[in-house]
Amino acid sequence: MEFNTIRERVKKLRVQIEEARYAYHVEDRNLLSPEILDSLKRELSNLEEKYPELITPDSPTQRVAGVPLAKFKKVTHFGGERLRMNSLNDAFSEEDVRAWKKRLEDYLGKPYRGSFYCDLKMDGLAVELIYRDGIFVEGATRGNGLVGEDITVNLRTIEAIPLRLHGDYPKELAVRGEVFLTKKEFARLNREQEKRGEKAYANPRNVAAGSLRQLDPKVTASRKLDFYAYSIPGEGTSYFTSYPTHDAEYRALRSWGIKTNPEGMVAQSLDEALAFREKWTRSREKLGYEIDGVVITVNNNRVYREAGIIGKAPRGGIAYKFSPREATTMVEDIKVQVGRTGALTPVALLRPVNVGGVTITHATLHNFDEITRLGVKKGDTVVVSRAGDVIPQITEVLVNLRTGKEVVFKAPKKCPVDGSALTKEGVVVRCGNPKCAARHRESLYHFVSRAGFDIRGLGTKIIDKFLDEGLIGDAADIFTLQEGDIAALPRFGKKSAENIVREVEEKKNVTLPRFIYSLGILHVGEETARALAKNFPVGDGKVSTFSEKYSKLSREDFEKVPDIGPVVAASLAEWFGEPRNLSLLGKFDAAGVKVTGEKTSKAGAKFSGETFVLTGTLSFLSRDEAKERIRNSGGEVSESVSKKTSYVVVGENPGSKEEKAKELGVKTVTEKEFLKMIGGK
Repeated sequence: MEFNTIRERVKKLRVQIEEARYAYHVEDRNLLSPEILDSLKRELSNLEEKYPELITPDSPTQRVAGVPLAKFKKVTHFGGERLRMNSLNDAFSEEDVRAWKKRLEDYLGKPYRGSFYCDLKMDGLAVELIYRDGIFVEGATRGNGLVGEDITVNLRTIEAIPLRLHGDYPKELAVRGEVFLTKKEFARLNREQEKRGEKAYANPRNVAAGSLRQLDPKVTASRKLDFYAYSIPGEGTSYFTSYPTHDAEYRALRSWGIKTNPEGMVAQSLDEALAFREKWTRSREKLGYEIDGVVITVNNNRVYREAGIIGKAPRGGIAYKFSPREATTMVEDIKVQVGRTGALTPVALLRPVNVGGVTITHATLHNFDEITRLGVKKGDTVVVSRAGDVIPQITEVLVNLRTGKEVVFKAPKKCPVDGSALTKEGVVVRCGNPKCAARHRESLYHFVSRAGFDIRGLGTKIIDKFLDEGLIGDAADIFTLQEGDIAALPRFGKKSAENIVREVEEKKNVTLPRFIYSLGILHVGEETARALAKNFPVGDGKVSTFSEKYSKLSREDFEKVPDIGPVVAASLAEWFGEPRNLSLLGKFDAAGVKVTGEKTSKAGAKFSGETFVLTGTLSFLSRDEAKERIRNSGGEVSESVSKKTSYVVVGENPGSKEEKAKELGVKTVTEKEFLKMIGGK
């Protein structure tokens, strides 16, 4: 993108993020989900990192949160600017975390070989509690990090927060932690909402935030909020003596009767910390509350304070978030695929984006009515969602980020496969030719078959699934499949996706006879494909060369090939004269498919110069195995009997080819005789 375009994009991102952040932190409204806000912030941060001249003091990346609500009294946090309530920078990959540790060590000027404290990142609301002489006297929200809102009366209603400490506590103590709502309580509140005929709450975090800002503490008390502490802010010699590590803070808090998350642990290395995150990636659904990642903190408090602050976040800690269930990306194109039932499905081709732990490049738009409802255009910035075992889908268009260059999608007026008229059944649009979908599906089965590209990992059920979900529209699309797009489908996992993509990649190089046969040209079988490859080879292995060469051949040229008659020649000339077929060949070329010549048998081989025809069912060998044995011995296999045929191998229930051989005086042999000829048993 040119610089002016990037500058305009940065401006629009700032406006969108600030609007969402103000609504979230100040008004307790969600314009965007936290995951979407993270995605937009990450894009803005990346652009500002690449173009630092675009950074401004009011950029959302340069601040922590919104301003306090006017309806509550403002209070300054413990320690003021020196100990402000900071938010953490986010990491979204192992590489991000390792880069964070390196940046920390670069700043310290020495390697950090100490331990880390790992905790779950609660999806709630950060608060600060103040205790004097062991009595809870004040509580506030984070606000802008320096000043928050006094919500003491509401925090007092949370049973998890002790009103009086016990044990050997300091005369004045500040405690920071997270107020949250359990999944069970969230479900109970929504059942009550349903009984009252009111709208269900969107998520536990919103309920927790709204509850803490109720003017009537009785309302807060009716919603059974919970609390976990995560730090004791402080500095100075006595502080470091009392709490040399983050782990020591947790032990002290528990000794005074203040809850901390029992799942937290000390990791002796960064690898152990990363393993902690992987454990909870798999186990997060088993928890009774929502988390959106883990927090990894330098356990040594002196080092943590020495590392200081970068921007508005501490260098000594990082939030390693789970893969988002939602993210933003751009629609690069919209294609229409025809499924196995003939239904037309619009599919958005996306700029690659990680959603739910996989990188996807496709998202279903379901039907043409859905495109109208969403108002999605080519070039739009969109929200892509994937939850649980659900395929990725576009759920929202961020119209505020439009530049005016977006293109309106126009639905096709005819079937993109065979040009037939379309019919509509409710919201479903289908090809009016009932045979279209069946032929389309069968052509793909044929393409990957053993005699074609021999892609073993793509069975009929998998092809049907890919068709229905819009991942493939023709055979060439098979070679553009991405692991993430497959892994995101129901009942597909990372391993199966890897296997399919690897198998497809390995089959990109194919012999010319197999390639011709796989195209499914009417009347063109394996032997005709071999004859064509032998008479019209492709020297450089490029599909583009093949396309150019074969499209110039006439019906008469094809008829000159032995065993190709007028009917087959006409079929070939028609196929290579069809623009849609040539476009398909172009897609193969773009996908990196290569055609190679077959190894020719050495002169003097056992069956050199001999031609065989097989008829009937063979008992000891499959038809393909028999053909392979003949070719390995220097012979040729033909589909039809002629005077040039050397032998007709007759199996059980032979067809008319046996009679034809007798008429022409061609030698016939049984399967047992054939096995002796080739040296079999």
